[in-house]
Amino acid sequence: MFFARLLPKTIYVNSVRIFLLICLIWYLFCLFVSPGHGSVVTVISFPPGNGVRKLASELKAGGVIRSSWHFVLVARLRGDANRLKAGEYRFNDAMTPSQILRKIVSGDVDYRKFTLPEGYSMYQAAELLEQKGYFKKAVFLEKCRDKGLLSRLGLKESSVEGYLYPATYNLTRGGSEGQLLEQMVGQFNKNYAGIKGEEGTRRLSRHEIITLASMIEKEAVTADEKPLIASVFYNRLRIGMPLQSDPTAVYGVRAFTGKVSKADIQHDSPYNTYLNKGLPPGPIGNPGRDALQAAMNPAATDYLYFVARQDGTHYFSRTLDEHNRAVVRYLR
Repeated sequence: MFFARLLPKTIYVNSVRIFLLICLIWYLFCLFVSPGHGSVVTVISFPPGNGVRKLASELKAGGVIRSSWHFVLVARLRGDANRLKAGEYRFNDAMTPSQILRKIVSGDVDYRKFTLPEGYSMYQAAELLEQKGYFKKAVFLEKCRDKGLLSRLGLKESSVEGYLYPATYNLTRGGSEGQLLEQMVGQFNKNYAGIKGEEGTRRLSRHEIITLASMIEKEAVTADEKPLIASVFYNRLRIGMPLQSDPTAVYGVRAFTGKVSKADIQHDSPYNTYLNKGLPPGPIGNPGRDALQAAMNPAATDYLYFVARQDGTHYFSRTLDEHNRAVVRYLR
């Protein structure tokens, strides 16, 4: 009002308008202009209970924004200051305050992706996770056998082997081994429930079906052969014939690469189906949907043998003589 008495009304009104226009331009500049070109990338941890001031301070320290108090002002003018979601976020200096706020308000946290291939065992999963720098192999395997976690997951088995569904998972940077295992077992339960077939139709429990499916997954290269391989195993179980599945001989020793040696076959292990009749005591890997379906719904055949061709597919035989001729043809 003091300046209004000193200045003519027109000049005063125009001055106010210019001032408001400058404020608007400055606000839009703060809202939509980034400080850099994407060369600076940083991950900011925003724990529960932290406020917008703390966030702005870390963004400024990380080189993502020009001014922390400008950022706080923009957040409050947008009504976002009290809508920020906790988590870890990845930012770069090409992002505007508007984009940064939109990311945190939506909870678009920074994920690390992990893909478990079909058939991989929990040992192989642990190695992959350690290679990526996500978890230590020994710690992950310890969690795989943690009785308390197994109980919470509804598993009565000695480990999660067989129940880690092969898929791609998003891990938050602050996530734990247990959280990843919960995701994987949850996906297994969801997919297993949706598979057509009934437990018990082949006089096998769920755990036995999963064990058989893990063997099928390790043996098969193509999906269309999985029901045929399943039929061989069922036919052998029916007549009391050893399953003699190569991957079972090396489980817990090394990854199955398609071939086993005489020493492998003679390896003393409860999983070795060359030395022990019937199914192994548990899965030897984590089967995917096709293998689970095959274990529940095998093809109707009288095959008792199969041998791998050079391309990884198999030749199936009904008799030992036919099988021996196939071995000579494809392996020697």
